[in-house]
Amino acid sequence: MTVSEGEPVTLRVAAVQAASRPGDIAANIETAAEWAARAAQAGARLVVFPEAFPTGYDLEVFASAPPDLGDNSWLAPLQEVVDGSGIAVVLNTPLRDGEAVRLTDVLLTAGAAPGAVYSKQHLYPLETEWFEAGPSGASLVVDGVEIGLSVCYDANFPGHAAAAASDGAVVYVNSGAYFPGGEHRRDLHYASRALDNGMYVVFSGLIGEPHGFIGGTAAYDPLGRVIERLGTEPGMVLVDIEPAAVEEARREQRMWRDRRGDLGLRTRQHLSRRTR
Repeated sequence: MTVSEGEPVTLRVAAVQAASRPGDIAANIETAAEWAARAAQAGARLVVFPEAFPTGYDLEVFASAPPDLGDNSWLAPLQEVVDGSGIAVVLNTPLRDGEAVRLTDVLLTAGAAPGAVYSKQHLYPLETEWFEAGPSGASLVVDGVEIGLSVCYDANFPGHAAAAASDGAVVYVNSGAYFPGGEHRRDLHYASRALDNGMYVVFSGLIGEPHGFIGGTAAYDPLGRVIERLGTEPGMVLVDIEPAAVEEARREQRMWRDRRGDLGLRTRQHLSRRTR
């Protein structure tokens, strides 16, 4: 989906780290509106929120009726900020689409109705009881900069980010919710996706209840280096995306250029211990 046309320019992306109240959609959307307004004031063009932010990432809440875009009045406070500032917002939420319920990225842009643009393709085992996996990948083009979309567990799979990069993405954004103990895996995966593909990675992490989510919102440059990372405090990471930096990283590192799509047949050698 194209938010606006134009040659690639520096694009400022904001990744929000905040807690949501399980089951209190109205309060969470008000919180999202406050953070979106701050991001707009800081010059962000695109704002990304953590996984399941409107409802909270809560198993009991997942069992109840999810939001529906058939009546998008629940998004009104956030849409008002978007309309007034001209920013674009990616808001991940449980969402009903016909008979299917998915963990869906909703895109809000000025003067347009909110739309479902991507649904999580790799469901974590806890989620399979309530959600269906999304059918395909998706990207946004914002001011000429292509952005691949992902949700939490998607980033654990190298092929997901590689598919976005192959399709033209120079940024890979992720809305996530990590449980205590997931720090090492979280930081390793996002840095690896950046270095593997010579692209920026921007991660927005949930904090707070009901599971003590650990945040770790961060931005990584195309060499996998941390630009900025938060701990478990509320906050916002701002990163300026430079498409030229992606081109330079891919020239220097060569992994992107030298990767092979077909590595041929695999061979197997069987060794056994010799006896006298």
